[in-house]
Amino acid sequence: MAAIEQRSRKETALRFLNLAAAGQAREAFRAYASAGFRHHNPSFRGDADSLAAAMDDASARNPQRVLEVQRVLEDVEAGLVAIHARVRLQPRGPAVAVVHIYRFEGDLIAELWDVGQPVPDDAVNENGMF
Repeated sequence: MAAIEQRSRKETALRFLNLAAAGQAREAFRAYASAGFRHHNPSFRGDADSLAAAMDDASARNPQRVLEVQRVLEDVEAGLVAIHARVRLQPRGPAVAVVHIYRFEGDLIAELWDVGQPVPDDAVNENGMF
């Protein structure tokens, strides 16, 4: 009998995000999203196919995009994982601070929220965004 690979929800969310950022969003959804997946990005319809197409299009338009995960948080009881990341469309380009929040049902991602904010060059706050 083959061993079943167990992974944490944090690992699943990271794998999903890294695949999507690498231009393999459709594969990410096939592997890690539930059949009833929905998201809350106001720029796209709320289904997995629409978001996967938009993610793949963004990757094609920005093949040098860089995703730098800063921290990953998990609320086991609520079935939530949050990933705080720095995203650059070009390796030395301006950065955007992004937070993805994943809600799980079992081992699959059922729901996704994402919020982003450009990182200003002249921030008043000395602590930075990361």
